[in-house]
Amino acid sequence: MVKDEASSGLKQALFVEAQRLGFAACGIAPAGDDLRHASRLGDWLGAGMHGTMEWMAERAHHRRGPQSLWPEAESVIALGISYAPARDPLALAKAPSRGRISVYAQGADYHDTVKRTLKALARWLVAECERRGLGAVGVKVFVDTAPVPEKPLSAAAGLGWQGKHTNLVSRDHGSWLFLGAIYTTLALEPDVPARDRCGSCRACQQACPTAAFPEPYRLDARRCLSYLTIEHKGAWPEEFRAAMGNRIYGCDDCLAVCPWNKFAAEGAANRAFLPRAELTAPRLGELLALDDAGFRALFAGSPIKRIGRNRFIRNCLYAAGNSGDAALLAQVAGLRDDPDPVVADAAEWAEQRLRPRSLT
Repeated sequence: MVKDEASSGLKQALFVEAQRLGFAACGIAPAGDDLRHASRLGDWLGAGMHGTMEWMAERAHHRRGPQSLWPEAESVIALGISYAPARDPLALAKAPSRGRISVYAQGADYHDTVKRTLKALARWLVAECERRGLGAVGVKVFVDTAPVPEKPLSAAAGLGWQGKHTNLVSRDHGSWLFLGAIYTTLALEPDVPARDRCGSCRACQQACPTAAFPEPYRLDARRCLSYLTIEHKGAWPEEFRAAMGNRIYGCDDCLAVCPWNKFAAEGAANRAFLPRAELTAPRLGELLALDDAGFRALFAGSPIKRIGRNRFIRNCLYAAGNSGDAALLAQVAGLRDDPDPVVADAAEWAEQRLRPRSLT
């Protein structure tokens, strides 16, 4: 553990620098593997609840904890950046002809912003350790593209706790934190793990439109609208199409209803994640008109771009079918001949939903 005179105040200085760079939360967790987490992950994967996310199973051995990925790691610096919304994420439920995009995807791609900020803090740490005479320090930075258990690590570092919706909940920031981690060979004193404060509340469980929680603290991704709109590549099971409503990318319902969000400071969101005007309440008719070039232009710099035009249009067609807006019928019908069979299937389903029964 780093305790000598040269390192005095290093941890506090680290927290100050993290805040200066834009992190809203910072804590230290030990880098040892978490056998309890590994066991729960194994059970979850064994039940097939990861759906088609094969990459989770393929590197499950690395997800047991930091030292399974990097044996030299001694500490984890867990960090969070706020993306707390200024508007009610559920308000567009009353506007079925407009698409609902998850709050986190309405601004810049968090992968780029969070990783860039993590790298800046890691560079500072290396330089600060050298200045204090602590010698060479190894660091690795991670967002969520590596097999890193960010949520358990953040809970262990005291940033918050994993709520019944399985996401991190913070007393200060609610459910609105992007998480990142810096693994380091530096042995820093760990913080006190956060205490679960969900109590008897079941708001997130009750809000889920597809009953994706078989029990508290357990998510069946195969039923989750975030998984279906983003990760699932084929046609959706019929049972979920109507339930999606007008959610075309992600779903905020279980996060938005969390009572702890009332403590999230207004205006705390990093400016990089402020919503782009054209993504806050887009018209389904305009989105259905997108070809591949138009899709790429509209979503440049957005995490939405990675799912591609076809998957996105599939989502928009399901939403159009749920809208009850007959004005969309011509556009929907025109997509029945789309070269992508999944898009064509979604268009046929939506057309049947929109066409007056007397004409079917």
